[in-house]
Amino acid sequence: MSGRWHILALLFAVRTTMAFQFQSVAALAPLIQKEFAVGLADLGMLIGLYLAPGVALAVPGGDIGRRYGDKVVVLAGLGLMACGGLLMACASSWSLQIAGRLVAGTGGVLLNVLMAKMVADWFAGKEIATAMAIFVNSWPVGIALALLVLPVLGTTLGVSAAFALTAALVAVGLLALAAFYRAPPANGAAAATGARPSGAALGAVLLSGLVWGLYNASFAMVFAFGPSLLAERGWSLTAASSATSIVLWLVALSVPLGGWLADRSGRPGAILVGGCLSSAVLLLFAARSEQVIAAFIGLGLVSGLAAGPILALPARVLAPATRASGMGIFFALFYVCVVLAPWVAGLLAGAAGTTQVAFDFGAAMLVACCLVMLPYRRVAASAS
Repeated sequence: MSGRWHILALLFAVRTTMAFQFQSVAALAPLIQKEFAVGLADLGMLIGLYLAPGVALAVPGGDIGRRYGDKVVVLAGLGLMACGGLLMACASSWSLQIAGRLVAGTGGVLLNVLMAKMVADWFAGKEIATAMAIFVNSWPVGIALALLVLPVLGTTLGVSAAFALTAALVAVGLLALAAFYRAPPANGAAAATGARPSGAALGAVLLSGLVWGLYNASFAMVFAFGPSLLAERGWSLTAASSATSIVLWLVALSVPLGGWLADRSGRPGAILVGGCLSSAVLLLFAARSEQVIAAFIGLGLVSGLAAGPILALPARVLAPATRASGMGIFFALFYVCVVLAPWVAGLLAGAAGTTQVAFDFGAAMLVACCLVMLPYRRVAASAS
C-alpha cells in the first residue's frame, strides 16, 4: 500500500474491529443479564471496563509507542484484544467476564492512542480535520455492525459465539496491519526526541481531551442504553438494536461531513458547538417521544458533525516532537470520562427505574462540551 489515504483506510478498518468488540456487551445486554444474573449497574460497569485501562495507560502508552515503535505496540495491543475476547467467549463466571474485558481493553488503549498519533503523523497540516473525521468514523461503523450482527448471533448461537467472533475479527486486523502498515517518510527524527507538551500547549491538550471525553461519553449513552430504552417499551432485542444502529449508520455520514465542513469553512468551532447543542436537544427528545425512529435519524445526522473538529484540536497545538506524549495525555482525559459515564448512567437509571435518565445525562455532557471550548480557545491561541 502507498499514499496517506491508503494508510488511513487500513487504520480505519483495523480500528473498526475495536469498536465492534467494545460494543459487544451493550449489543448483547439482555442476553448477558439473563445468563449471568446481573443488573443495569453491573452491565454499565462491564461496558466501561473496556476503556478503564486507559485511565492509567494512555499517557505511558504514548511513551511506549515512541520507545518501541507505533506499529509494534499496536500489534501487541491487537494481540491483547484477541486474547481478551477469547477469554470472554470461554468464561462461565462474571469475574472471568470482567477479567477478559480488562485484558481486551488494555490492548484497545494501546491501539487507540497510537493509531490517532499515526493519523496525525501522516496528515499534520494536510486536511487534518477531514482525516481525523474519517478515522474516528471507524467507531460508529464498528458499533453499528455490532448492533446488527451480534444480537442475531447471540440469540441463535449464544453469547460465547458472539464474543468469539469479536476475537476473530481482531485477529484479522492484526494480520492486516502487520502486512501493510508503514510509517510516514519523515517521522523518525521527530518521534525520537520524545518531548512532552508544556505550558499553554499542555493546557490546550488537557481541555481538548476533556471535550473529546464528554462528547464520546454522551454519544455512548445512545448505543450503550438505546437498546435497553426501547426494550422497556416492549421492543424485541433484535428490533431495538436495529433501531439504535440507525444512529450509527447516519453518524458514519455526518462525521466525515463535519470534518470536511470544518476544513472548508475555516470555522471548526462553529461546527463543533452547533453539532453538540443540536445533539443535546435530540437526545432529550428521543428519551421522551414515541417517534423514536425520527429522533434517531435526526440524531445520526447531527451528532457526528463535531467529531472531526474535536479530534483535530490537539493536533493543532502539538509539534511533531510532542505528538506521542500529547496524544497520550489527550486520551487519558477521554478515558476518564468514558469509563465513569456508563457506570454513573447505570446507577442513575437503576435508581430512577428507567434508562431514559441515561439520555438526559448524555445531553448534559454535550452542553458541558460547549462550555469547555470557551477556555480552550483562549489557551490554544496563546500556545500558537
